[in-house]
Amino acid sequence: MTFEKWKKELEHTYKETVSWRRHLHQYPEPSFEEKETARYIGEKLRSFGIEDIRTHVGNGYGIVARIKGGQPGPTVALRADFDALRIVEEGEKPFKSQNEGIMHACGHDGHTASLLSVAKVINKFKADLHGDVVLLHQHAEEVLPGGAKSMVEDGALENVDYVFGIHLGATQPLNKVFVTYDYGSANSDTFHLKVQGKGGHGAAPHDTSDALIVGTQIVTALQHIVSRMTDPTQPAVLTFAEFKSGGDAYNIIADTTEIKGTVRTLNEDIQSIIKRKLKAMSSQIAAAFDASIELDYTEGYPSIVNSPEEVERVRQRLTSLFSDEDVLEVEGQMGGEDFSYFVQEKPGAFLRVGAQPPEKEEAYPHHHPQFEIDERALLRSGEVFLGIIAEYLLPETSWNI
Repeated sequence: MTFEKWKKELEHTYKETVSWRRHLHQYPEPSFEEKETARYIGEKLRSFGIEDIRTHVGNGYGIVARIKGGQPGPTVALRADFDALRIVEEGEKPFKSQNEGIMHACGHDGHTASLLSVAKVINKFKADLHGDVVLLHQHAEEVLPGGAKSMVEDGALENVDYVFGIHLGATQPLNKVFVTYDYGSANSDTFHLKVQGKGGHGAAPHDTSDALIVGTQIVTALQHIVSRMTDPTQPAVLTFAEFKSGGDAYNIIADTTEIKGTVRTLNEDIQSIIKRKLKAMSSQIAAAFDASIELDYTEGYPSIVNSPEEVERVRQRLTSLFSDEDVLEVEGQMGGEDFSYFVQEKPGAFLRVGAQPPEKEEAYPHHHPQFEIDERALLRSGEVFLGIIAEYLLPETSWNI
């Protein structure tokens, strides 16, 4: 009955878990500036009696803590990110952000609080474990180059056998667990395209190279990359997020245009095609109008490639804990996530737990100024992590549930 003992202890810590999440929500810090957040996490871990703690891991405030089990066995790493976003929070709640212009609008406060609750429970019952648990409290997921890659390079996964992460989903049904057998996220690239034309008077267009017109032609033409130049069975997204050209005057032809956007792909070959075509087509279109371009293309986080064997193993265990209706297989999403660097090194998987308040038919999405999660998902997230630990670090005789 070991797992049931863990689960009851987790339930006893729920109110405390909520208080941790609300504190973090009230005092958010953006990527690479999470000094006080990291201090708070470290203090909590030490208060639980965890002694093996490394701080300032990687290129920022990453934390790696190890809980050593009572018997030898494999090591399972669990990851939670803790950075916030530069968003002005809207709406009213008693724990609304006190740091102006910064908000936990992606649920990282919930990720952190949930993993802290798991840490408290597991450290209390570490003698039960046949192996070790490593806690990966990661900084700077939201801003390139991110924190995960540097944490790996700084030895965060040394002597680790498996690694798992959970993301709360504000638009997914409460307490449903979602697994994906292949891609857990997309290659997430960005681009900044500058068109250099020749400005002039609106009454003499023949003396100019209108950068605004060139920019519109580029945007229109590049829509054909995904629709006509990539394999339709391979997901791809090309999004234009900003178009800036011209000024306030009615009679001035634009000298320059700036275009920003993102490219999302799963397959590296498709990623390469879009990158190459974006540059070639933009350059050729601009040249046809006697203009030129400068392209700054940044390859962001690679896609998460889950380990199918570990996904299946975890899915079967979670189904035994919850139900078939509560553990669902879904297709991967096109969002970006630097958890990908962890599963590049070790087998594992990235899961999602639904956190949409049931009374809201349409929840606010991630990165929205009124983003909100149902805090009961913190408990389910912790149960999922405990289920993973039990699957890998408990002998079968402990699973009499």
